[in-house]
Amino acid sequence: MAELWMNSSTFALLGDSAHNQAMVHWTGQNSSVILVLTKLFDFNLGTVTDSSLWRSLDLGRSYEKLNNRLDPGLVLSYLYVCPTNKKKILLVSDPDVDSSVVVSSDEGVSFHRQSISFLIQSLLFHPTQEDWILAYSQEHRLYFSRNFGKTWKLVHESVSSGRFYWSVTGLDEDYSLVHLEAQDPSGLLRYITCLAGSCADSRRFPFPGRVDAGSLVVQDDYVFVQVTTVGPTKYFVSYRRQPFQNIQLPKYCLPKDMHIISTDGQVLAGVQQWNENETYSLYISDRHGNYLSPALTYVRTSRSLAGVLSMDVYKVNGISGVLLANTMEGGHVRTFISFNQGQTWRLLTPPASEPHCSWASCSLHLHLRMSESPYSPDSITSSASAPGLVIATGTVGPELTNHNSRTFLSSDAGNTWTQIFDGERRVWFLDEGGALLAIPQASVPSSHLWVSIDEGRSWLQFRFSVLPLFVDGVLMEQDTHHHIITIFGHLGHHSDWQLIKVDYSSLFSKRCVSADYQPWTLLNQREPCVMGRRQTFRKRRPGSRCMLGVHELKLLSSESCTCTPYDFECEYGYERQADGRCSPAFWYRAPGTTNCTSGQPTGRVVTNGCQESVSDPFSPRIHQCNSGGPSGLRLSTANNDLTARPHTNVTFLIHTHEMDPSGLDVHLDFGDGVCVSLPVPSHTHTYTHSHAHTYTHSHAHTYTHSGIYRVSAHVRNNLGTATTHLFLHVICPVEQVILSAAPVLLLGQQTNLTARVLPAPPKTAVFYWWIDNHTEPVVTLEGWLLTSFQRVGGVHVSLQVASEGVVRQDSSTIRVTEAFRSMLVAFSPNLEDHNPAIPEWREDLARVVTATISQVIGLPPDQLLVCVLVGSPTAAEVFLLSPGDTHSSRTPASHTPTSHTHFSQLGSIDQELEKMSEVLVHALQKNWVQFLLRPEVKITAQLTHLGLASQVGSGHLPGISALLLFMCVAAVGAVTFLMGVPWLQVQSEEPQQKGADVMDAGRQSISSSNVPTQSSSPRISFNHASPRRLLPPPTLLKTAHGTTRPACGKTHHHLPNCTNV
Repeated sequence: MAELWMNSSTFALLGDSAHNQAMVHWTGQNSSVILVLTKLFDFNLGTVTDSSLWRSLDLGRSYEKLNNRLDPGLVLSYLYVCPTNKKKILLVSDPDVDSSVVVSSDEGVSFHRQSISFLIQSLLFHPTQEDWILAYSQEHRLYFSRNFGKTWKLVHESVSSGRFYWSVTGLDEDYSLVHLEAQDPSGLLRYITCLAGSCADSRRFPFPGRVDAGSLVVQDDYVFVQVTTVGPTKYFVSYRRQPFQNIQLPKYCLPKDMHIISTDGQVLAGVQQWNENETYSLYISDRHGNYLSPALTYVRTSRSLAGVLSMDVYKVNGISGVLLANTMEGGHVRTFISFNQGQTWRLLTPPASEPHCSWASCSLHLHLRMSESPYSPDSITSSASAPGLVIATGTVGPELTNHNSRTFLSSDAGNTWTQIFDGERRVWFLDEGGALLAIPQASVPSSHLWVSIDEGRSWLQFRFSVLPLFVDGVLMEQDTHHHIITIFGHLGHHSDWQLIKVDYSSLFSKRCVSADYQPWTLLNQREPCVMGRRQTFRKRRPGSRCMLGVHELKLLSSESCTCTPYDFECEYGYERQADGRCSPAFWYRAPGTTNCTSGQPTGRVVTNGCQESVSDPFSPRIHQCNSGGPSGLRLSTANNDLTARPHTNVTFLIHTHEMDPSGLDVHLDFGDGVCVSLPVPSHTHTYTHSHAHTYTHSHAHTYTHSGIYRVSAHVRNNLGTATTHLFLHVICPVEQVILSAAPVLLLGQQTNLTARVLPAPPKTAVFYWWIDNHTEPVVTLEGWLLTSFQRVGGVHVSLQVASEGVVRQDSSTIRVTEAFRSMLVAFSPNLEDHNPAIPEWREDLARVVTATISQVIGLPPDQLLVCVLVGSPTAAEVFLLSPGDTHSSRTPASHTPTSHTHFSQLGSIDQELEKMSEVLVHALQKNWVQFLLRPEVKITAQLTHLGLASQVGSGHLPGISALLLFMCVAAVGAVTFLMGVPWLQVQSEEPQQKGADVMDAGRQSISSSNVPTQSSSPRISFNHASPRRLLPPPTLLKTAHGTTRPACGKTHHHLPNCTNV
């Protein structure tokens, strides 16, 4: 090759030798302006510490440093050029130094800096509106600017990284629509659409239910999401914004992951099947994307430095249906090619220059890597402006290797290949594909480049630099007006950036005319029909050094061919046989009881243009047949989830197979007393696939209470009926558990421990009762437990409630004694002015009253138990405990309940309790029980009622746990007493201004009828010498702040919003 000089000029960005990253952009349309941002990225700190902005006005011949036009000390991290108006530039400052954007609307002549309140992570420009930008922040918030970064408005919070998209023209009605994956107000991750300028008011949820993080893909006609629950992950697709459908995969595919490759008229997806670890299988869908069928298994994958998955699958640009893919089996990587959109595959033919390569064991294998740099080409490249031309690097042999790679070229879309370089080269298309540019890899310094204008048949070597240069990238021309490229790199690892302007217009002597072209027919191994058409393209004649025109017509003619079996893809559930016909897979059962079609169960490959023969049709033909009654009836939810939350819409889908529509009647019973008859439209929504016709009816319903509902669908026509069911769990996570237990119990006396769960749990809730020091809990499915305690002292009880994966707990300590006395005391009216009506205050008051009584009557504090009751006016229950068991935790094993000795001891204890009671009554009557609540605020306690008669531990004595529960557990309504104290008056509830303990009669109470008791136990009798008191039913109190607490001072968490009322 003769060495020639290319018209070039070099400019060094002096002073930026330490900068290790650069961004180079053309600006304007047919403009001569180039912008370069160089920066020093500190990999240890993970941030940019220095930057420089350069600008050229003469196509890269010279550059001016613009740092002095910007604010001093400003460090820039990114440079963006508006794709719809390249005169507009936006620069982002490094967030560790400053949070601002710098904008220019005149190609860098002037700049305006705008401080912002968030840290930009990425930007997304609108495809048609030049001033509209979406900005994603490091705080996972999405912002919108309608004036090219001057002002910003919050769109949504908690948005998934990289999962936000602008509207698609022709599909979304409003071009300000934004698709995003974000958390909804309840905290669930959802697919959300809204208008960028008013997201809160226009928010919609196209997919009913939550989605997996990072699963939303909005691309062309399709929207994809995935949902992982118990069992296999489910994948959903929406075609042209229609309702989402569950993507159907072969029954035993059992996918572990799915990766969308392309959506050009149909979906190409990589699916990792159950038996694949490092590979994925290539699947191809129907036009709607609902059904995926396997095309090639064990396709090699790789991941970028950022962790992005990439499959070794490549679509040749400019030629429909040509695919290349690398498979990896047993550690061996081989390259296959398909000319019919994945219906059949074959190995690549090795170059004719490889005479020692036998077909059985040797073929061409290509690297199908995608470049992570916008300034370097992929390892394989093609262009729609140069149909049939494919350049790639690879090796020849039994498998692909990473050493001794060479560069190959095909001018007939991959049928035949020739070697163009002995080694790897980076190749770019120039002049709308009319010329090729080749440069060595970045690791090899070079002062030469190679150019071909005859599709790689011959190459001209040019010197573009005096000194060898490590080429970091090539900035390609934005249009063909100038025929200029910019090569940038560095002479050494610590040298300044070198920018070399190369003018390649001298390669061409004129603009091409008709005589400079020749026809070229696309073949597939000598077969002229590719994708059902005979296609003839126009290419430049070898040796014509003419310049191609912009958007020159490439396709000359396209004629339909007669269809063959491989022009059709097997429908879902069918597999390709050796003769090209499709037969059902062993697992497939065709839906429906009738077959109203003839012909093969196939569908024409998308974009295939073949013409079917009348004598041998391949596509199914629908004909008149006898329909029957409803068959294949199936009931599901729209997202195939069997759980829902109260007060949210649940969309049910009723699916039936082919049937006679005459007399059709569809009923849906939701299981909560609501049954609807669904209207039958004149054109029933039908999804047709092969010979099965599925009719789908949908209806949304809202449940107000949690529970398990039996949902039934009934379908009837003139020929029969069908019924199906599903069981829907309407759940609300347990937020609060309240254990109700008496503070004092007699030894051996049975008592009911009761639980209140908010919100009301479903029937699947499990209650774990941990009693005292037992190592195993008592497990029940009901919120009560009938038990007794066989030792004296403090007994600790903990209750755990488990429901829908959530566990909540509450605890209580019960004093067990052989005998006690109790009495009710009231307080002077001035106490009401200082009662905030919160449990903590009642606990502190009980402690003060206990200490005061102990000091006045000389009784040890551990023989007293004071419980301040909920309600107004303030009252307290005072328990006098048996002196012999206050410090012990003993069992009555040494005592026989019927023995004379035991009764003697009980009688002695009863006498001592009677004496203590008389002393306390006397002290209360004399107003000796006084304490200072605050300076100059003296409170006096006075006897209201003596309470119960003497209570001692006997198997025949009445149980008192239920009564004590009434006295000291939260209740709806205030405690009402008949008493003789002049200042004690009855109120139904505490005033609301006191804050916490406002009654909530609307909430369901734990009715005593729901708690089993022993019928043999007599009712508790009152001391007839004292006035009787009326006790409220056992229930809960709701504070003014929505916090539910028992009356004796327990503190609990805030009630959930979804509590049933």
